[in-house]
Amino acid sequence: MCYQCGLCTGNCPAAANMDISPRRVIELARLGMEEEMAVSRTVWVCASCLACTVNCPRGFDLSRLMEAIRLLTLRKNVDRVRPEDIPPEERCDLPQIAMVSGLRKFTG
Repeated sequence: MCYQCGLCTGNCPAAANMDISPRRVIELARLGMEEEMAVSRTVWVCASCLACTVNCPRGFDLSRLMEAIRLLTLRKNVDRVRPEDIPPEERCDLPQIAMVSGLRKFTG
């Protein structure tokens, strides 16, 4: 469906923090380059805000693709965040609900 117009990247509020653009993620998926997507920081930075999907002229759901890549990576038991790596003083300061939702998103 995607014809690489770049509106997804242009409308993404987190694109500046990504190492590859959302448009490039679609291209990597099209080429079957799963490993390149999985090691990228981009799928973990995606906030799933749906700005890419809402502004896509073709109606491509990029946020769903990002979630699928995260899930495939986590199913391989590759955790993005390990709770024991978070310093104890930071763990005490973080809101409990933020810890739980973060661990749900970043750990298998």
